[in-house]
Amino acid sequence: MTDNYDYWKIFPRMPTKVTIGDITIRDGLQHEEKFISTAAKIFYGQELIVAGAREIEITNLGNPAGIPQFRDAEQVFTAMRSDAFKTRCAREGVPYDEIVMTAVTIREPAVDKAIEMKKKGIGPDRVLMMVSTDPEHHFANSGTTLSQYWREAERCIQKARDAGIRMCGTVSTIWGSPISGATKLEDAVEFTKRWFAIGAHDVEHADHDGSANAADVYRYFSMILDAMPNPDAHLCHLHETKRIASSSILAALHAGISRFEGT
Repeated sequence: MTDNYDYWKIFPRMPTKVTIGDITIRDGLQHEEKFISTAAKIFYGQELIVAGAREIEITNLGNPAGIPQFRDAEQVFTAMRSDAFKTRCAREGVPYDEIVMTAVTIREPAVDKAIEMKKKGIGPDRVLMMVSTDPEHHFANSGTTLSQYWREAERCIQKARDAGIRMCGTVSTIWGSPISGATKLEDAVEFTKRWFAIGAHDVEHADHDGSANAADVYRYFSMILDAMPNPDAHLCHLHETKRIASSSILAALHAGISRFEGT
């Protein structure tokens, strides 16, 4: 009788261990009105790694004219790749080679920048591009149509792979769009399939404005893992804007998601 109340029998996909990627010095700082000093970004990034972060977003390599907070992107990466920091990691028992450093690269020039930095020994291990299931939101975010962007993304995945850089494909407006309103979960599932079909290493499922609710999060991630059952290939990215994100995180866990991002 008591077996009927076993948590993992009710939610058989729920993981017993999760991975949390830290995005503090990228997403946490991106919309700050004042420029956060380069030294502060380096300090927090390095301290987060020493504290245990093994997946970390370092910066955004987009045009600094649009995102001035990250005009120091190359300087920050240089410090994260420095011999001094590698020596400190060795001294602190941190396995430096296991750290995955990511840069956001929404458009192809940013991917090219990541590849250039990689050749200089200071580049990211992983880059990120993004599509929205709402075409209007996608155009507002990237300046391209979805069909144009998919072609660009496929090209970028290949050149990134040739340079030894993984590509994370992001799907946004899964649970609704601030521009067009309601969206279909089924569209996001198909977009996820397309990312993998063109060679993405993993996919971030993002709720950038707090539209998600627990019931739809559970339904969506159940659909995702039914169609693409490797939990290591999927990443949950939620924003807390309505004081309900914690319930959505629990719903994602119940559905079987084991990778999350946070600040």
